[in-house]
Amino acid sequence: MGHAHKLDCESAESDCRFIIQSEDEHEAIELARSHMKDAHGKEFSDDELRDEYLQTV
Repeated sequence: MGHAHKLDCESAESDCRFIIQSEDEHEAIELARSHMKDAHGKEFSDDELRDEYLQTV
């Protein structure tokens, strides 16, 4: 089994319990970008999400 890519939104927004986990990094980034824009009104580049928020588990 490969590594999974995870966004625990609580690390970015203290009041949000949203979690994304996918073995497909591209999918995890797309879901994270969509959530951050829709739920928090923030936009991030792929690199920002990858470097600052996504964890490899």
